[in-house]
Amino acid sequence: MALIPGLPDDIARECLIRVPYAGFSTVASTCKGWKAEIEVPQFRSHRKSAGHSQTIIVMAQAVIDPARSIGFAKLCHVPVYRLTAFEPVSNSWSELPPPPGFCGGFPMFCQLATTGMDLVVIGGLDPVSWEASSSIYIYSFVTAAWRRGADMPGVRRSFFGCASDGDRTVFVAGGHDNEKKALRSALAYHVERDEWVALPDMSRERDECKGIFDGGKFHVIGGYGTEMQGKFEKSCESFDAVTWQGGPVREDVLMASTCPRTCVEGDVDAHLYMCKDGNVLALRGSMWRVEAKIPGDVHNPSHVTKWQGKLLVIGSPTAGEPQKAYVLEMSTCTWTNVELPEKFSGHVQVGCYMEI
Repeated sequence: MALIPGLPDDIARECLIRVPYAGFSTVASTCKGWKAEIEVPQFRSHRKSAGHSQTIIVMAQAVIDPARSIGFAKLCHVPVYRLTAFEPVSNSWSELPPPPGFCGGFPMFCQLATTGMDLVVIGGLDPVSWEASSSIYIYSFVTAAWRRGADMPGVRRSFFGCASDGDRTVFVAGGHDNEKKALRSALAYHVERDEWVALPDMSRERDECKGIFDGGKFHVIGGYGTEMQGKFEKSCESFDAVTWQGGPVREDVLMASTCPRTCVEGDVDAHLYMCKDGNVLALRGSMWRVEAKIPGDVHNPSHVTKWQGKLLVIGSPTAGEPQKAYVLEMSTCTWTNVELPEKFSGHVQVGCYMEI
């Protein structure tokens, strides 16, 4: 049966790849053939190669409550987080629907990752009990619906490193358990199969580490052991997703006592990028070098995302002040101010980038 009666399927596919992602759920519900077409991996790669893919940055962002004010920012006394989506090309903001049972807000310090056209929300702390959660929720941008995934196995962990290969697998490493003991263990979650597998333990405990996937490897950066409590490691270790083996530890990647929260993946010219002390830094060889000065009103970044030669930095001059956002064009080291509607000016706890 033809995708569109009276048209060759190749022409019909050219029509479907031009549908904005916000219209995918309508397309998927129109007929089984259209739904099947937009769910295959080739649909996403076709959109991208034809120049019709859309860049989306999804964030766990605090809800703005006009009834309360802290400094200049109107925030809830105890922040309630929801998922927001920013499209840099159109400079538009929107809010994603919460999963069933999340009307009171997302878990604090949850992690976000993307695989294909799915968003994965992992763990976090219950906003009422402050208990660590092992829950997994997956949002499909095709159907605009949530589904529950298999819980993370093993001890309940929080403040872990997390990243995905962008295709089908999410990696988790480190963090600490309910007894505040830092962890060496690591896991991988296959989204399509809804299965978890254990990875080889890391060489050392890494609480509050940063996870990055780059060059076919899951990199776990920094963090600290149980006895160190806040004295961050300078090292990094990696897991090769092709050979399924851990690699050697690279010492002295970070500067002494550096929180790796703002670290993002590198490119052909640098191993990593990071925001620190009012600067964007690039790791070239074994040296961190200043790439650009961060604008003063985002001097204290809460979130950094890198994509396609650009860097989104969201932050404030000091803690508690309104969030501002800028995009750095890395090839020219020029900043562009991003207009933040008041509704979307809350604190950003975590975020991730996807191309649909």
